[in-house]
Order: sequence, then C-alpha cells, then structure tokens
Amino acid sequence: MMPRARLCSLCLLTLYLVTGYGQEGKFSGPLRPMTFSIFEGQEPSQIIFQFKVNPPAVSFELTGETNNTFKIEPDGLLYLINPLDRETRSIYNLQVAALDAHGAIVEGPVPITIEVKDINDNRPMFHQPKYEGSVRQNSRPGKPFMYVNATDLDDPATLNGQLFYEIVIQLPKINNVMYFQINNKTGAISLTQEGAQELDPAKNPSYNLVVSVKDMGGQSENSFSDSTSVDITVTENIWKAPEPVEIVENSTDPHPIKITQVQWNDPGAQYSLFEKEKLPRFPFSIDQEGNIYVTQPLDREEKDSYVFYALAKDEHGKPLSYPLEIRVKVKDINDNPPACPSAVTVFEVQENEQLGSSIGTFTAHDMDEENTANSVLGYRIVAQTPQIPLDGLFLVQTYSGVFQLAKRSLKKQDAPQYNLTVEVSDKDFTTLCAVQINVIDINDQIPIFEKSDYGSVTIPEDTKVGSIILTIQATDADEPFTGSSKILYRITEGDSEGRLGVDTDPHTNAGYVTVKKPLDFETAAVSNIVFKAENPEPLVPGVTYNESSFAKFTLIVTDVNEAPLFSQYTFQARVSEDVATGTKLGNVTAKDPEGLDIRYSLRGDTRGWLKIDPVTGEIFSAAPLDREAESVYRVKVVATEVGGSSLSAVSDFHLTLMDVNDNPPRLAKEYTGLFLCHPLSAPGSLIFEATDDDWQSFRGPQFTFSLASESLRKHWEVSKINGTHARLSTKHTSFEERVYDVPIRINDGGRPPLEGTVSLPVTFCTCVEGRCFRPVDRQPGIPTVGMAVGILLTTLLVIGIILAVVFIRMKNKDKDNVPSAQASEVRPLRS
Repeated sequence: MMPRARLCSLCLLTLYLVTGYGQEGKFSGPLRPMTFSIFEGQEPSQIIFQFKVNPPAVSFELTGETNNTFKIEPDGLLYLINPLDRETRSIYNLQVAALDAHGAIVEGPVPITIEVKDINDNRPMFHQPKYEGSVRQNSRPGKPFMYVNATDLDDPATLNGQLFYEIVIQLPKINNVMYFQINNKTGAISLTQEGAQELDPAKNPSYNLVVSVKDMGGQSENSFSDSTSVDITVTENIWKAPEPVEIVENSTDPHPIKITQVQWNDPGAQYSLFEKEKLPRFPFSIDQEGNIYVTQPLDREEKDSYVFYALAKDEHGKPLSYPLEIRVKVKDINDNPPACPSAVTVFEVQENEQLGSSIGTFTAHDMDEENTANSVLGYRIVAQTPQIPLDGLFLVQTYSGVFQLAKRSLKKQDAPQYNLTVEVSDKDFTTLCAVQINVIDINDQIPIFEKSDYGSVTIPEDTKVGSIILTIQATDADEPFTGSSKILYRITEGDSEGRLGVDTDPHTNAGYVTVKKPLDFETAAVSNIVFKAENPEPLVPGVTYNESSFAKFTLIVTDVNEAPLFSQYTFQARVSEDVATGTKLGNVTAKDPEGLDIRYSLRGDTRGWLKIDPVTGEIFSAAPLDREAESVYRVKVVATEVGGSSLSAVSDFHLTLMDVNDNPPRLAKEYTGLFLCHPLSAPGSLIFEATDDDWQSFRGPQFTFSLASESLRKHWEVSKINGTHARLSTKHTSFEERVYDVPIRINDGGRPPLEGTVSLPVTFCTCVEGRCFRPVDRQPGIPTVGMAVGILLTTLLVIGIILAVVFIRMKNKDKDNVPSAQASEVRPLRS
C-alpha cells in the first residue's frame, strides 16, 4: 500500500494540474532557475511545481523569502501553505537546493521567483465623502474647474485597477439637460455646452452632483463601485464687455491713454486684442492686467467708430471664453472749415424773372459730424460784380442756401452775367465761395419760315427709307443756341401714317425732310404736307405761334411696278399620310400691288407629291404620301404676275404628315450571332429586340410576341420583357448541334394592328471558354474524309505503277546493251 503522505501529494498534484499553475504548461522538471505567476487568494496546499534530480540527491531544501507561505517536500513538490495577497507582497524570491542522504548540497541552490498576480478583490474608494467646488457662469465648456479622486489597491496595470468616473445625478436637472460632465478617466469636472450657456447664479446659485466610480474600467457587471457627493456653487462671470467708450478726436494729451478695462474670472489670463476689420493702423493696445489703451490721437473724419475684440487665453494659448466686443466712438470737435461745392457754382435766371423767384440752392460741405453745432453752416453774400444796374440784386437764405432775386427783374442787355462772393461759416471757421449767375434770354420770339410754300416734290414709291427729299428753313430771333431759339419741326397735316419725318440741324436750324416708312403709290399718290416750327422752351405769356410758323409742300409719289406679295411668309398644312391622291391639302394667296393677275407654281417638289392650281393657289396631293420617307415636306411656292414685268415672289409651303400604322414590326437588327452551348445542361434563353418604322407615341412601341406555329410550343417559349424586347427560351435540353430558325410573330397593337413574322436563327454549338465553335457543313464539290482517303490511295497506286514500268524498262534496256558491247570488240568500225 502507498503511504498516506504520498497519496496526498498525488492528490495535490492532480489539483495543481487542473488549476493550470506552472510555467509553459509543464508541472515537473529538472532543478533550474524558474519564475512562477500565481493569482492571489488561492487556497493553501496548491502545488506549484515538482523538481526532479538524479542520485545521489534524495531530498530538497527551500530557503529565501518563504514567509511561512511556501514549502517543498523531499520528493521535490513545491506548494503553497498559506494564501497569497498581492497588496501585501507582490514578489517572493526563493532558492531550492538538492541534498544527498547526508544533507549535503549536490545541486543548486537555484533562484525561484514567485510573482503574485492580481485579482479584483479591492473596491475603489473616493478620497473624500463630499467635494465642494465653484464655477463661473459662461466658463468655457470642457475646461475642468475641479477634480474628484478615488484609488483602488488592485494592480493599476490591469483592468482590476482601472477606474471609470460617471455623474449619476444632477440636482436640479432643468429640462432634462446635463450642465456638467466628467472625464471618466481623470475625474475632471467641467461644463457642457449647454451649461456654459445656461448657468446663471440669479436662477440657480448651486448644484449637487452624485458621482460614482467603478473599477474594471466600468465594463463589467462584477466591478466594484463607490460614490461621492459634489456641491458646486455658481458665481457671477466678470468677463463682460465694457460699456461703449467715447474718445474726443485729435486729443493733445500724452498717449497711450487708458480708455476701459476687461478682466477674466481668475488671475493669470493672457489678454490680446484683434480687429473686426483690417485697418491701415490699429490704434489700441491691452496690457496683462486687462487695461485697454488708445495709443495715438484719433480723427473722426478719418474714422468715426471702431469695433474690435478682447480675448483671454490660458497658459497654453487656448481661449478661456468667447471674445468680448469693444466699441469706441470718436467724438467730434470743430476742426474742419466749410468747403465750397465746386470752384464756381453756376446758376441761370431768365430775364424779366419776378422778384423773389428762386434761382438755385447753394450747398457747402463740412467734414465735421452732421447734425451737430460743428456742421451747421450759414451763408451771406459779401460781394457782387458788376454792381449794375445796382448792388444787392440777389440774396441768399442764411441756413438753406437758397438764392433769390431781391430788388428788380434783370435785363440781359444790362449784364449777361453776375459774379458773387458768398461767405460760408460754421461756429469757428469762415470760407469764401464763388457763385456765377447767368442771365438767359426769354422765349419771346416765334420761329418764322423763310417761305410758306415749298411747291411740290415728286419721288418714286420705292424711294429708300432714310432718303432726304426736301430741306426747309425757319429762323428765330431769340438768343442763339438756347432752348428759346432752337427749332423743332413737326408735320401737322397730310401724313397720318408717319411716312415722313423732319430732322433739325443743331447749328443752322435747317429741317431735313426724310422718308421714315416705305411709300405706296396705290394708297397715297398725292399728299399735301403742312409743317409747324416751334421751340422746345415754352413761349412767354402773351406770345403765340401764328401762320409765319407754318409752311407746306405737295408730295407726289409715282408708281413703280412691284412684285406680288404673299399674305404670309410660310404656309402650313397638316394631313394624314394615307390621304387619297388628289386630296386638297391647303392653298396659298398673293396679291399684286398693281392689281395684275397672278399665276402660281411649285419649286422643289423633288418627290412629285404635290400639284398646285395655277389660278387659285390650291395645293393637292399628286402621289401617295409617306411619312416614313419625309415627315415634313417643304416646297417653295412661286407667285408670278401676268403681264407687266412678270415679277415674281416666293413663299414656303410646309406639309406635315401624320402617321398611320402602315409598317409591320421587324427585328431591330440582324441577329446572326445568337448561340447556346451544346449540350444544354439546363434550359437557356436569348433576348431580342423589335422595332417599327411608324411614329411612336410618347409611351413608345408596345409590341406583343408569340410563336408563329403551335408545334413550336413544345420546344420553345417566347415571353415579353417590355414594349420592345422579348425573351426566347428553350423548354428542354434535347437539341441537336445545329442552327434552328425559330419563326416569331410580332404584333404592333396599332389601329389597325399590323403583324410581322420574323425568323430568329439560334445556333447550338460546342463552347470553349464562352466562345462558340460551330460545325462546318460540307460544301457541294468538297470530298468527304472517305473520299479523300480513296483519292489519296488511288494516286499512290498510279504512281507505283508508273515507277514499276519505268524500272522494268530500264532493266530490259541494260540486258540489251551487254551483247552489243561484246560485239563491238570484234566488229570493225564503220565509217
């Protein structure tokens, strides 16, 4: 029987093997340096390894940091005698030596390292049961303003010691929106985007959060957790835009001058300014206390206001919050004198103008701010040249600048022009400006024609538009080159259709009578034309136009033979293509201006489809029409006058042919390459397309397809895919390797319906890599294989016979030559 202690050791070894401790899956081996990793918390008596040595070693000795935790049996079994705790000790350094029967070391000692592996046996704990913090309203979202911290005694390098922070409760929670967020790894608490916008100490000065922490990275249902309370106070944000600043322009005080200040909620912020618009110069600066300065004098006339921004950044250069808008208004001082509107301001006044009449408005300018005392201007006349017939002829309204006639009406013969000096002043400055007033003539003279009757003018009716046919002349005694002396001519009688017009020469006032529209002898052969000469300026009261401003002439238009005129440029008709020959299709009409008779003819009737009645202009069909040949048939119609010069005119006749269903369906193309691989492993199919030469509606053709013979139905099937395409399918696989011509009936469904039968060739052939190799049919006159072999054998036999005959003859000839040779030796030679 086995000793009890030995039996227990085997039991422990079995348990060790099951639990899987050891190195590289080996549970026993020779004595050598080794490292073992063992989970903490294991039950005692767990076997670690069994060392083996050869005699004379008979037992083992364990030394080092055993701590009454490890033990080795004489047979080399190393095992635990107490549980391990990684948090107490994570590494044990041991030595194992082999002893002989006398206790002497025969092998070793060798180092043995025990690494204690962590298990999740510790819960995370917050450092404080309650945290307190504060945050400014409008703080930057995502920037931490406080931290909560927890620790876990488990190994931080493993999932056991990885902590996960989470906000589980926010009180109050308004509209179910979270104002706070936490970094789940660091415990940093910051505002959400909504919190940065909505936090207001006036509404809710404080918030309470419940924050939890879990180990195992928060990813396991078996993780441990802890929670803490966080009280947060919301404080007012002092990062606010200051009130708008006013700076007096052109200040002589030493610069820079502090104008306002901004301040971040916490010390240490870095301040900067940036412009809203890019300026040639930016006259502002800021120091690191948030004080904003103007760095040089400002000029309101250069720029009356500035808008820029102040920005606060942290030590890393990141913005702490949104920029603040800084507004600066430049306050005006009276530093600009009035400016004249131009070097000389010119007004005009008519002679005999009434006293008090407005001559014009004089407006000077001031660069100072409008609607202030600095820009209010006053006007005063300080000089008049010439002073005839007296001084002070004009006055100016003090603030409006309106000039008026002051003392008497003016006469151009007294002085055609007056020069005034006007003093313009604001409260501190005075400027002198020049004003020129021209006295202009009044329209008190009427235009007078040099003669009242220009006789008669005879011209042909085909005179070109724009031709000058007459020159007329009137004169005016008013001042030259003014509206009072300029003459406009107007036809008042004899030309209601506006065939003529009169253009005035701006230098001489001569009137050129021109043709504005084509003339017509047949409608107006003689016209009595009356002109009126008038001024663009109205006449003064009491003066009116009389017979001196009127003239006349007689226009005689002579006849010119003209070509006929068609009533339209293009005549159109629309008929069905199947109309009977001789059907009236339409008619054309033309007239001769001289009233001559007209004869009609056609030109360009290349197909011979039409004929025209030469007298009435009626057009008839002369042959069958075909829309498929030409859908719109275009010809020329010629109208020729009878007699006279036989002039003619040409118009177009367009005949649109409407379709009828007169073409049966057919295949859209020649299908010579359709094939199926032989033998068929499964029923196959092929797609084909049909078409029709008739016009199709917007829906397109709607063909139907069927087999042309009932006997084909056991082998083939045809099915419609859409209005133009169909599929031909086999109904079995037992087809020979040859070409099948499948007749298919196609119906177009027209009115009336037309049907066509087409033959679709389908080849069953041997396929190699998807390509068809068709069997070659024997052509007439080409021998079969048997015939070719017979011909070859016959040829060889004939050649053999010929060779044998030649050989025999050569043999016989050799025999005949031998006695002849012998005889030659005894016979005398013959001469």
